Amino acid sequence: MCCVGGVGSYSDTGKSGACGTMLEEETDQTYENVLAEIQSFELPIEATLRSVYDDQPNAHKKFMEKLDACIRNHDKEIEKMCNFHHQGFVDAITELLKVRTDAEKLKVQVTDTNRRFQDAGKEVIVHTEDIIRCRIQQRNITTVVEKLQLCLPVLEMYSKLKEQMSAKRYYSALKTMEQLENVYFPWVSQYRFCQLMIENLPKLREDIKEISMSDLKDFLESIRKHSDKIGETAMKQAQHQKTFSVSLQKQNKMKFGKNMYINHDRIPEERNETVLKHSLEEEDENEEEVLTVQDLVDFSPVYRCLHIYSVLGDEETFENYYRKQRKKQARLVLQPQSNMHETVDGYRRYFTQIVGFFVVEDHILHVTQGLVTRAYTDELWNMALSKIIAVLRAHSSYCTDPDLVLELKNLIVIFADTLQGYGFPVNRLFDLLFEIRDQYNETLLKKWAGVFRDIFEEDNYSPIPIVNEEEYKIVISKFPFQDLDLEKQSFPKKFPMSQSVPHIYIQVKEFIYASLKFSESLHRSSTEIDDMLRKSTNLLLTRTLSSCLLNLIRKPHIGLTELVQIIINTTHLEQACKYLEDFITNITNISQETVHTTRLYGLSTFKDARHAAEGEIYTKLNQKIDEFVQLADYDWTMSEPDGRASGYLMDLINFLRSIFQVFTHLPGKVAQTACMSACQHLSTSLMQMLLDSELKQISMGAVQQFNLDVIQCELFASSEPVPGFQGDTLQLAFIDLRQLLDLFMVWDWSTYLADYGQPASKYLRVNPNTALTLLEKMKDTSKKNNIFAQFRKNDRDKQKLIETVVKQLRSLVNERSSQRSL
Repeated sequence: MCCVGGVGSYSDTGKSGACGTMLEEETDQTYENVLAEIQSFELPIEATLRSVYDDQPNAHKKFMEKLDACIRNHDKEIEKMCNFHHQGFVDAITELLKVRTDAEKLKVQVTDTNRRFQDAGKEVIVHTEDIIRCRIQQRNITTVVEKLQLCLPVLEMYSKLKEQMSAKRYYSALKTMEQLENVYFPWVSQYRFCQLMIENLPKLREDIKEISMSDLKDFLESIRKHSDKIGETAMKQAQHQKTFSVSLQKQNKMKFGKNMYINHDRIPEERNETVLKHSLEEEDENEEEVLTVQDLVDFSPVYRCLHIYSVLGDEETFENYYRKQRKKQARLVLQPQSNMHETVDGYRRYFTQIVGFFVVEDHILHVTQGLVTRAYTDELWNMALSKIIAVLRAHSSYCTDPDLVLELKNLIVIFADTLQGYGFPVNRLFDLLFEIRDQYNETLLKKWAGVFRDIFEEDNYSPIPIVNEEEYKIVISKFPFQDLDLEKQSFPKKFPMSQSVPHIYIQVKEFIYASLKFSESLHRSSTEIDDMLRKSTNLLLTRTLSSCLLNLIRKPHIGLTELVQIIINTTHLEQACKYLEDFITNITNISQETVHTTRLYGLSTFKDARHAAEGEIYTKLNQKIDEFVQLADYDWTMSEPDGRASGYLMDLINFLRSIFQVFTHLPGKVAQTACMSACQHLSTSLMQMLLDSELKQISMGAVQQFNLDVIQCELFASSEPVPGFQGDTLQLAFIDLRQLLDLFMVWDWSTYLADYGQPASKYLRVNPNTALTLLEKMKDTSKKNNIFAQFRKNDRDKQKLIETVVKQLRSLVNERSSQRSL
């Protein structure tokens, strides 16, 4: 463009005539350069031409002139060149025309050769196409082989996955899935079958979850059904271990030669040896391969399920489901049968199921991580323990058989020891046993109440006869009786007590043994056991035996002879209480001198029973006297007495003599009190007979006959039917009757009225009201009665005296009434 611009500048300068020839030469040179550029074809012609036309006006005209000049020069040069080469060209054409014939021939030959070559090449082409096709196939096969070699591991792993699924190796299948996803699938992710596999894996995982959960459900159902077997095995092992320990302890005690005696009673060493031998034999018989919970239950489903859910990252769901289902099962296990309290098997099934449940939980706790925790098991156990205690407290209250309660206690102890061995706290169960112990004592008391009743029913209430030394030793071996006088007597002889005494003594010891059975294995000290034994024995004596004795004493068919024997029996039982205390001491090895040792209350028990028997003797004796008195048949209008005492009274006195003869075995005060009570009651009954309101008239003959009966009573009292009375003490029981009858027999009213109220009065015991009542019965108050007719005929003054005495007696009665009111 600079050149073109230069051309434009040169034209303008030429018009002005400033530069002349030099500028014209520069313009020509510029055009020459442009033409050289056009001819060279190295630069784009458009830019060159644009530089010519865009530089100066009218420059293109000059350029065209220059271009035409250049063309003419080239034409001249071409013409020169053609002229120079024209002859050679003509020669060449001539030569070419000469070879035309040869060319035609050659053409024919080439055509024929080509034809023949084409015919021969067709077969080659066919084979070549086959080769090409085979090469393509070979290449494809090679590619397929390479791809298959890439896919085969994936297919093999997937086939392995299917085999693991079929073999129920789900945990391995999940691991295989992870390998497929992380390692193999990225190699072949572009293939459709891989996409299908990838799409199928989530479904397989869900299938595995469902199958493993189904296995877990089957496992939970299985352990629910086998919980009792698991618990039974665990409790047997705990019991076996405990029995072995107890046997060793007993064996160690026997090595020290510890023998226990209670006077003539001995807890035989042979008995201990027998128990020990029996225990060891049972251990030998039961000695077999120790089974564990793994031997009884296949835990692989729960392990698999836990691992599967862990791999799937859903472990929390599995834990929640497992714990929820186990809590449901716990509630079912803790729900007892309604009739569980009827048999020990019901309690045993209940305990074995609970033990089996918690043994499984303990095993799961120790062999898995996180599925169950100690906090979870403790919470579950506390919930279960509260329910267990409530159930046992409710159902044990229905137990009335002490043997069943004892077996329940043994089951609770084994149950507690078993679970304690697995680390569960069981102190509350032992506290419950103390409640059940009280109930056990109550059932024992009820049972022994029946035993005592049977003993009392079977007793003949007569002294035990002994005909030889052997029988004597048998009785002495049963009851601690010591009497030198009896020992010196020759056979046959009699023990003072009846057969019920040794039987009761034996049964009290059996009760102590039974009570001791419950105290065993309670993990209590000897002092506590001693205290429990003494308290339960006190209850037996003060409640059960005392109640049985009182009921026996109050039975209608128990007569005076039986009551006397009961008093004698209670005396010997009271003396035997110290031997019972020694018996308990030798069992527990706790001295009676210990500060807190409870004493037996048998002394008060038997004293109370004896007092009740004494009172019943007094009552029955009075009843018997009343029966005889009811047989009295006085003729109250008789004019003269029969001259002898009434038959009923003589029979009564004979009866009293025989009864008081039996009373010689009673303590002196008891016999004296009974005799005094009988005489006082007889005196009162005779007095009431005279003063009976239904009796309207009494003749002097009847009074004299009545006096004969009272004289017999006084003679009986003076005969000292029971030794120990001082002077006329017993006769004073009839003093009221005696003074009353003497007053009427002597008719000494003047003395009575004159000395009334004086301490030295002859008729001090005669009540004016009593005298008035009897005197009015003797007055002539009825026309049908003329008792005093002869007196009125013979002595009218006496009739007036009677009226006067009646008036004075009424006056005395009124005075006494006024004084009492004041």
